[in-house]
Amino acid sequence: MFVAGGLALFVLTIFIIGKQKNLFNPVIKLTTTFYNVSGLQVGNNIRFSGVNVGTVDNISIINDSTVRVDMLIRKEVKQFIKSDSEVAIGSEGLIGDRLLIISQGSFDAPLARVGEELYSVEPVETDAIMLSLSITAGNAEVITQQLAEIMSKINSGEGTLGRLIQDTTIARNLDQTIVNLKKSSKGLNENMEAAKHNFLLKGYFNKKARAAVKKADEIKATDEKK
Repeated sequence: MFVAGGLALFVLTIFIIGKQKNLFNPVIKLTTTFYNVSGLQVGNNIRFSGVNVGTVDNISIINDSTVRVDMLIRKEVKQFIKSDSEVAIGSEGLIGDRLLIISQGSFDAPLARVGEELYSVEPVETDAIMLSLSITAGNAEVITQQLAEIMSKINSGEGTLGRLIQDTTIARNLDQTIVNLKKSSKGLNENMEAAKHNFLLKGYFNKKARAAVKKADEIKATDEKK
């Protein structure tokens, strides 16, 4: 019974592993190349539209700048993979195993042929992401410090804005200036009205008024023609 149980467990394990690695399913082979596979290993999953459709069959270094990756894809999925589909390297979660992700190609593109090499998208290394985040955090810290210094100066009354906010005399002078401007504007309007009724300038203003009316009539006539 012990031997029979061991054999059954062995067969079940082989069956599960074979099913996951597509050992018992008809498959096709596609290839792609990367400059850096970023930790991808043989046996890692391949996904299309979020579904596991195959596994990585082989990884080989072609030259100092090219790594070839052979992919085994389930045959029934071939009808969905187009020749312009792209292959990218992703991961299962934040710290999971690496995997390949095949994108959906364009609608009118032909289907990928068996053994065809698909275009690849180079992965972004974690170190590069962390370096970029570190630089961004440093810049944010500098900006925050500068803003704190500016607010401190404003609150202490330094600079034009600080004096404007803290000094009540400047605020009152500014209010008085606005009042004077309003009075000046009102006086200017009154002077213009008086000038319009002046005997010497009345003809000039009447001429301007007639010109404005004529221009408005021309614009109206043009709009009606349109």
